[in-house]
Amino acid sequence: MSRSIFARLSMCVCLVSMLVVTLPLPMWAGSKEKDEQTLNNAANVLQQMLNDQNIPSDVIGKANCVIVLPNVKKAGFIVGGSGGRGPMACRSSATGKWSAPAMYSIGGVSAGLQAGASSSDYVLLVMNEKAENALLNGKAQLGRDATAAAGPTGVSATSVSGNDLLTYKRAKGLFAGISMSGASLAPDNDANQRLYGRSITAQEIVEGNTVQTPSAGLAMVSLLDSRYAKN
Repeated sequence: MSRSIFARLSMCVCLVSMLVVTLPLPMWAGSKEKDEQTLNNAANVLQQMLNDQNIPSDVIGKANCVIVLPNVKKAGFIVGGSGGRGPMACRSSATGKWSAPAMYSIGGVSAGLQAGASSSDYVLLVMNEKAENALLNGKAQLGRDATAAAGPTGVSATSVSGNDLLTYKRAKGLFAGISMSGASLAPDNDANQRLYGRSITAQEIVEGNTVQTPSAGLAMVSLLDSRYAKN
């Protein structure tokens, strides 16, 4: 193959890859109505996870925060891109109750020969204060700013120490642990402003105790309070 043909072919592949990765971005663009739908979807995903006997209840009971990311989109051709958003709620060390949800966005890039698109549900359990602070302080990359391990499955888990986050993905109707090292999580300030009606940080939402839970987020928070509040 001549150099000129190879160069043109390489350029075409790059352009197609960029186009495919960029195409899903409008689907991730937000509105208050979409944010509320995301909160409703997150509550449904969490309910299904709690009903899934494959996930140890004592693991969820030890979590500082829970992040639910419904319908995370992934599309790619040669280079894949992924993205989506979902709420994070944290348990108050003072009251044992769960906070109002702060919206987060997730992004990640994977390389390799791939094609097509998919949508998946993820649940991330934040297991300690270090990981909680990393997420509240801004964009955090899993594996660098906080370690992320595939969450354990089974009736119970005797030890989850040493892991900052435990991560799960729903596949074929069941949740299973999955590695998400390399993905990035950041507060979705635009979504939080839409939901709470003013500019507000994720830290103010989950730790400030200054906002009421939006009506669309009540199902998720009530579910966590009913199962995993601490007195």
